[in-house]
Amino acid sequence: MSGAQETGKQVIPLSEALEKLARLEQENKLAEADDLANRMLAAMPEHPHILHLAGIVAYRNGRTAQAIERMEKAEAIAPDVALYPRNMCEVYRGAGRLDDALRAGKRAVELASNDSRAYFNLALIHYERLELDEAVRMSDKAIELDADYPEAHFERAEALLLAGRMKEGWESYEWRFKLKQAEGMLPKTDKPQWDGKPLPPGKLLIIGDQGFGDCIQFGRLIPWAALLCPQPVLACSGELTPILRQLPSIGKIVTRWEDTGDFEAYIPLSGLPRLAGIGTDNVPPSGYLNPAPALVREWAEKLDRLAPKGKKRIALVWAGRPTHKNDKKRTLKLTQFAPLFAREDICIVTVQKGDQIAQVGGYYGPAPLVNLGPEIGDFLDTMAILQSVDRLVTIDTSVAHVAGASNVPASLVLPYAPDWRWLLNRADSPWYPSIKIFRQQRPYDWSGVIERVAAAL
Repeated sequence: MSGAQETGKQVIPLSEALEKLARLEQENKLAEADDLANRMLAAMPEHPHILHLAGIVAYRNGRTAQAIERMEKAEAIAPDVALYPRNMCEVYRGAGRLDDALRAGKRAVELASNDSRAYFNLALIHYERLELDEAVRMSDKAIELDADYPEAHFERAEALLLAGRMKEGWESYEWRFKLKQAEGMLPKTDKPQWDGKPLPPGKLLIIGDQGFGDCIQFGRLIPWAALLCPQPVLACSGELTPILRQLPSIGKIVTRWEDTGDFEAYIPLSGLPRLAGIGTDNVPPSGYLNPAPALVREWAEKLDRLAPKGKKRIALVWAGRPTHKNDKKRTLKLTQFAPLFAREDICIVTVQKGDQIAQVGGYYGPAPLVNLGPEIGDFLDTMAILQSVDRLVTIDTSVAHVAGASNVPASLVLPYAPDWRWLLNRADSPWYPSIKIFRQQRPYDWSGVIERVAAAL
């Protein structure tokens, strides 16, 4: 079979079958794409583009090793097709093979020097390798070829911010709302984005955009905005309402666009640092969140009943939200915290939420464990619990921000190439002085990190 492909009982041209396979993958119909890819491979196992697309489908279905095998074979058969190393660059990145990713990325731009996507993929690899000047340079190359490429602008922003080049970074960060995943984050309105000039009371709408952690981090700037625009309206997720309500100077909090009222300008919460001119040397202080005393007493009494006397209480979060774009890099298994569990002088207090709480069922270690996760209703509960522990140990998730914003001592474990807000080569954070940072020393390698956390307790 050379120019046609059989699908079911129908024989269709190969070009149509390839288009269908690509479309199914793009439409996230991955089971159908897998079935079609396997049938096409059975008929034409040496066809490079079938191999390449079948590799992408395998990768999307979580079969990374098979994806790499198929895509490497395609590249070997057709070494001058620029698309193949360009996509391999991203698959290698997902597999943690950064040297191979860099090689593929460089080969892609060598074969197609006018392909903005190839430069963007290379920028991503340089970020993962903490080669931030190169990440910016490759982002700039992508932007030269496509001035309206939001992902390249945003990657440039993250590299600049991680490097501590805040003023430049905030400007590129403004492109985040042109990303596909940002659709619906801002209200449909003809009102302008706030430019930092004074407005009458109640006429500024502040939007709690992005993740829970971002909103907690940038919430400290609402009082600054309220000095210029008294009683701003805050629109945010219902889960954040109980905790952000503590911030002074807010007029009202709404969770639906139709309740925002007659505002004159709006600003995303994550846009306030740019307007306020925030750099690493002038971050407003933390300690702006405080739990309700009655709730603190309630959880303290519960912990006094459940936790053994005389042991240091260490709260623990080991997993993030699976839908987060970098969750694979930041999330650990509970068992990886074994160096903590070996300490007989501590008691583990889990404040983990979500499905990953189930890992507690397999817990084993000398340190007693109190699992509070199933009883936690919201961020106010988490914040109150943290007042009754000696320290939080956590991955990069919203609980780290809750601890930092309420001045709770915390040990934060970070991947080699972290989120921009944690900066580089430092064990502290200008955003949260109560947090001590423990970083991977090699990409995707947690060995030694938890041991250092345990030794520092």
